[in-house]
Amino acid sequence: MLRKLTVILASFAVILAFAACASPAAPAAPAPAEAAAEPVLFQIGYENHPGEPIDLAVNEWARLIEERSGGSIRVELFPSSLLGSKNDLLDQMIAGAPVATLADGAFYAERGVPDFGIVFAPYLFATWEECWALTESDWYAEQTRLLAQNGLQLLASNWIYGQRHMLTTRPIHTPNDLAGFRMRVANSPTFIRGFEALGATPTPMALGEVYTALQQGVIDGVENPLPVLYNGGFHEVATYLLLSGHVRNFTTWVTGAPFFNSLTPEQQQILKETAYEAGLFNNGVFAGAEEAALEALVSHGVVVHVPTDEEVAAFQEAALRFFEFPDIVDRWTPGLAEYVISIIRS
Repeated sequence: MLRKLTVILASFAVILAFAACASPAAPAAPAPAEAAAEPVLFQIGYENHPGEPIDLAVNEWARLIEERSGGSIRVELFPSSLLGSKNDLLDQMIAGAPVATLADGAFYAERGVPDFGIVFAPYLFATWEECWALTESDWYAEQTRLLAQNGLQLLASNWIYGQRHMLTTRPIHTPNDLAGFRMRVANSPTFIRGFEALGATPTPMALGEVYTALQQGVIDGVENPLPVLYNGGFHEVATYLLLSGHVRNFTTWVTGAPFFNSLTPEQQQILKETAYEAGLFNNGVFAGAEEAALEALVSHGVVVHVPTDEEVAAFQEAALRFFEFPDIVDRWTPGLAEYVISIIRS
């Protein structure tokens, strides 16, 4: 009986083995779908505070980028210098970080393109149209190319930052009033020399340090467009405003050439196109914001002085000294000032 059971079990095992060999193989599990590519991270850092025109326009820019890229570019915003100072960010860009910031010709003059510094010569531009005539010129295109060779890629140059005015702790009406006056300026030789030309003692520091410096008497004044002055709360510690308009400040957005070159041509085009479109948005917002900021400053007790024609002429004459500083003009291409003026006045 035992032998018979053993034979039966052995026969059953042979049948199972044959069936297994004869049955078609089970289909292989489908390969998992290829994971979607990670979006490119793009960080935008700037000094301006939430609610300023620049901040509103940057938020619009971020929206346009993410919408136009279909999510292939992810944007992070860092207002109020949260990502670092302007010079820190420029250093990060050159090193390859996926960062953009707001910067101007005065900074690019120290980044291998000295001719760019002329755009911050005091009283150079009389209208915004003169600014755009320069940014759309062959000269400007060449400066942009040189900047890219030095590791920085311009994305847009059509953003109005505003006319820069002086908010001070005592009244300023003429260049003579600036004698010995400690004016906060951005940390750039172009800014520094510009205010030396006007008669002040320029004091470079980060914008985030200005309120305390005014409060403690370290500086006597700060210069910037009206929305920046108001949103910084500087009117709480400096109550005299001179509508000097000493610089008509258009500004640019810049990123690192290494990062920009790592993008696809489509992504590069998206960053440029959306930066330009957001610039138009910014410029539309700015005029109303400038007027509102002036009204707000007056309502907080700021004493506003509109300079007379004679006072403006005195500042313009003083500004000519800017073109005599050897450490500025000796670095320029010979005849630069005359050439740039011929472009903007044509």
